[in-house]
Parts: sequence; structure tokens; C-alpha cells
Amino acid sequence: MDEPVPAIDLSVVLPVYNEADSLPKLIPELSAVLREVGRPYEIVAVDDGSSDDSVAVLGDLQADEPGLRIVEFRRNFGQTAAFAAGFDYSRGAVIVTMDADGQNDPADIPRLLEVLEEGDYDLVSGWRKDRKEPFLTRKLPSMVANWLIANASDISLHDRGCSLKALRRDLVEQMRLYGELHRFIPEMASLIGVRVAEVPVNDRPRETGESKYGALTRTPRVLLDLLTVSFLLSYSKRPMQLFGTVGLLSGGVGGLIGLYLIGAKVGRGLLYGEEAFRSFRIGTSPWTMLSVLLIVLGVQFLMMGLLGEILTRTYFEAQDKPTYVVRRVLSADREDT
Repeated sequence: MDEPVPAIDLSVVLPVYNEADSLPKLIPELSAVLREVGRPYEIVAVDDGSSDDSVAVLGDLQADEPGLRIVEFRRNFGQTAAFAAGFDYSRGAVIVTMDADGQNDPADIPRLLEVLEEGDYDLVSGWRKDRKEPFLTRKLPSMVANWLIANASDISLHDRGCSLKALRRDLVEQMRLYGELHRFIPEMASLIGVRVAEVPVNDRPRETGESKYGALTRTPRVLLDLLTVSFLLSYSKRPMQLFGTVGLLSGGVGGLIGLYLIGAKVGRGLLYGEEAFRSFRIGTSPWTMLSVLLIVLGVQFLMMGLLGEILTRTYFEAQDKPTYVVRRVLSADREDT
């Protein structure tokens, strides 16, 4: 009888986009490290619609690395979609993510796995402590972004731009990535509750090709994604708390302005007579328009909050989704995961 195929214990997800020059060196280097780890492994390379020979190069590398699996997109869908596909097609109990440009060092993977197991963490993220990049165009925007994200979430990390991470499968199966949220995997994971650690890793210079994007050009997208993540973290299950508060403030300020105008008109009439009362025209005052506008906006925000609450209830009740996530259940005689 044929021997049973061992279960995959470790999956490495590798998004690939026009990296035909870096793959011939990276894949053998990565394979050597994974063999030293001593666990059944696979490498899931997701080609994100490359326009070069990346897929052909990966096909040639399969001859020497049977654990290499290739997922080829029909077109370019973006790095977030590549990570999501890698998670879907991977089979390992632990999933490691890294870039395909060679800047992440495969030799750091054993250290990530060690911390993941010893500390009973759900996610271990790499920290490029000594980044070899220009300060003004790369390091400074990254520092600002990390500071903003740290203040908007409860995850404290030094480096959110490092793709080298180790995650447990049960965590990956409960995450949904879309848009450009691959930059916020720890924050998205925190929606279900995670234990996160950070490990200094080596940051190697790119030997071939060039970066597919610059830090300055992606800053607006990062800020917009940050707003999305902040909303999901704080108000996705209670939208009325956000929209209702804004609505009450807007309507309240508009109402106060309106009351002030009415009081001023009445007071002017009492003090200076009917002629002064008539000459103080509220209807043509720009303050009246502002008052009406703020009140209307307040009502609209309150309606948005109510609609958000209805959508939230529909999401959880129609799909029978729980409002909590259990890490594990401990009983006297055994542990149920």
C-alpha cells in the first residue's frame, strides 16, 4: 500500500508580480530554510497577473521543488487579493507570508515560528529594525503611518509594512481581506481578538527589478484604508454610536444657532420696538441657512445610524453569525479547541 501523504504543517504564501529575476534565487533559498525547519511544508506562489515570465520561471522551479504550488490570476487584482488567494489555497496549520522580491530573508522564518509556538501567539510580525531605505521618501512616511495606525487601533507594532508574518490557520480562516487591507492584517485580525508579537528581522536590499510602488504615492490610499480599519475596529457592530453622535452634534449646533437668531429678533423687538423687530430679517441671514443645513445634516446622520443598525442586525441574524469568537474552551478533563 502507498504510504499516506503527511499533512501540511507549514505554508508559505508568496504574492508574485513581475519578479521573474528574483524568483530563481529566492525559491531555492526558501526551500533550503524550510527543509531545515523539518516540518511538512508547501510554498503557495500567487501570480498577480504578471506581464513578465514569472509564471514560466515558477513552472521551471517546480522540478526541483515539488512543494511549490502556483496560483495564477487571470489579471492583476492587487496584493491584497494575492494574499487572500494564498490563504484560501494554503493547507498548513501555520501560514507564513512574505514578499517575492528577495528583501525578506527566509532565514528569519524559524525565529518567527519559534516565537509563535513558545509564546502561544496567534500572529508574529516581522520588524525591519534597521531598514536600508531613504529616510525622507520611505522611512518617514512609514513612521507617520505607523503612528497613526497605532493610535487608531489597539495593536502596537513598529513596522506594519513588513510582509514577513506567521499566522495560525484558525485566525486566517476567520479573516476577510479586501481592498488594500493587506497592510492591516494585524488590525483586521484584532477584530476577532489576537495575541500579537513582533520580531526583528533582516531587511535586505533589492538585487533585481524595482519597487512596484512608492511610499509617497500610496500615502493617500493608506490614510483612506486607515479610516476603514478604524471604523471596523470601533463601530462596525454599533454604527449608531458614530453616526448618531455626529448627528446629535450637528443638529444640536444648528438648533442653538436657530434659537439664538429667534432670541435676538425677539429681544431686539422688545428693546427697540416693532420697527427694529421687523428690520431684523432672519430669513435672509446666512446664519439661518447654516442652522437649517446643520439640522438637516443631523437628521441625515441619525438616519444613517439607524440604517447601519438595521444592516448590522441583518448581517448577524440572517447569516446566523455570532457576535463573539472563542479561542478555546478549557474543561477539567480536557481542552476543547
